[in-house]
Amino acid sequence: MLYKLYENQRSLMEPFTDLAKSAAKLYANPLSPLGQFPLSQRISAGYDLLHRLGKDYEKPEFGIRTVDINGVEVAVHERVEIKKPFCELRRFKRLSDDVATLTQLKDQPAVLIVAPLSGHYATLLRDTVKTMLKDHKVYITDWTNARLVPLSEGDFSLADYVNYVQEFIRHVQQRYGNCHVMSVCQPTVPVLAAVSLMASRGEATPLSMVMMGGPIDASKSPTAVNNLAMNKSMAWFEHNVIYRVPSRFPGAGRRVYPGFLQHSGFVAMNPSNHLRSHYDYFKDLIKGDSSSAETHRKFYDEYNAVLDMDAHYYLDTIRTVFQDFNLVNGTWDVLGVDGKVEHVCPQDIKTTALLSVEGELDDISGSGQTAAVHEICSGVDKSMQQHIEVKGAGHYGIFAGRRWREMVYPQIKTFILKYQDKLTSATATETETALATTPAPAATLKASAQAAAKPATARAKPKVATRKK
Repeated sequence: MLYKLYENQRSLMEPFTDLAKSAAKLYANPLSPLGQFPLSQRISAGYDLLHRLGKDYEKPEFGIRTVDINGVEVAVHERVEIKKPFCELRRFKRLSDDVATLTQLKDQPAVLIVAPLSGHYATLLRDTVKTMLKDHKVYITDWTNARLVPLSEGDFSLADYVNYVQEFIRHVQQRYGNCHVMSVCQPTVPVLAAVSLMASRGEATPLSMVMMGGPIDASKSPTAVNNLAMNKSMAWFEHNVIYRVPSRFPGAGRRVYPGFLQHSGFVAMNPSNHLRSHYDYFKDLIKGDSSSAETHRKFYDEYNAVLDMDAHYYLDTIRTVFQDFNLVNGTWDVLGVDGKVEHVCPQDIKTTALLSVEGELDDISGSGQTAAVHEICSGVDKSMQQHIEVKGAGHYGIFAGRRWREMVYPQIKTFILKYQDKLTSATATETETALATTPAPAATLKASAQAAAKPATARAKPKVATRKK
């Protein structure tokens, strides 16, 4: 009922927000009669702010058209490689007519970025993707708003998430021989489970895993976000945050954790900061500071766009990650696509290098939560493990902004390249060994034996040119 009431209220407000947008433009235009009023700029700013506070925020686009690679502007083509009911695997294919650049791109590592399914869209990692594209072939999981998925597609659980990740890893491995996996925040847990299951089955696992600001062990340094998930009962979540999608959407009737409720929770964490930010935006509009105003718009276009999550997935995550701590306790069983239940054993991972990244001031995933991956992946040699703590960085600072680009990315790039080089060296060695041990064809052996049986002088006899009369 709450979801339906929210949608009705939003529909009623929509004409007024559209009118506010038009009024803002009229008062801001100096050629308009309304733009001649003494306080027109202030009135325009007020209407603009009213429009942005009331409008509906749709999914943003990645919008990565080009990337600079060593001074060469390379075109980027975004395409969907695999389309699943609840997720699309997107590839950012780089195109160039510069031969030297193409040669360089061909040999770069392939990286699967697993984006969080915890409210915001995968476009939140736009800066992450654009930076990684300089030195890597990049794929990303783009999760679908659950209210757009028809009920006929079934439910989506945390186990389904794990199975999706395995399928995506195999897809990239099949294309390039192997790959590297980067998970940001929430997906660190299902990604580790996916790789663990692959290792237990004897499948090839990724060359490396980069785990950034995620709740591998949410019991360590719990934050306000963790405490909410830990201290409320499952019944409380069922009754207070789960609602059915209204009839106007394709996923009508699906039980979800609605995006508007999630957004309310995000804002409630730091209400004074958001109030100050909107007031600064209002002042920037009055001053005519278009650059600062545009920065505000871009941030909140992303921040205010929040998707619905399937109830099964959300409740599974609360129970598995934040209440029962199944991963670190070794009590997690996952239902595979073949209907078989498999036990998650991180200690079975042997050949995948581990890099964990935490922000010193992270208020979402507390200190030590991500680093816990090194404790439970006991099968990985210590020489293949590394941890980074980013000084002065909060949660978003480890994958977006100046600290990400200048402090975090260079270390990730070096780490990935180190294990990509090992793959290249191993492949070259295997090829040389195969060539050395492969028996020569019978015709070649016969010719070699005949050549060896001839006298040395006969073999060395030069050809004499003759002229026809």
